[in-house]
Amino acid sequence: MKYLISVLLTTQFALFCKSVIAQQATNINNSPYNMNNSAYNMDNSPYNMRNSPYNMDNSPYNVSATNGVYDNSGNRVGYEVKAPSGVTNYFDNSGNRIGYTPAKR
Repeated sequence: MKYLISVLLTTQFALFCKSVIAQQATNINNSPYNMNNSAYNMDNSPYNMRNSPYNMDNSPYNVSATNGVYDNSGNRVGYEVKAPSGVTNYFDNSGNRIGYTPAKR
């Protein structure tokens, strides 16, 4: 019986270590839990004037805006803004953050 318990505990420990090693394979640079990529970072927030849809550079009414994001039909679906950290944030026309591209290093 003691042998069975020790084998069981050893197996559980090995499985735990395997899952911990698998979690370390995630690159923190691409993770939304990295503060550079987080929506809670002020550089990524629509409340930052640089990212706001009220900024004329991001407005869908500005015909000369160069940061628009368009769908396959040519309709503007949002805009992109590059943060000082190098992260590119994507916002819809209402200013809701819909995605990001991590900084390229």
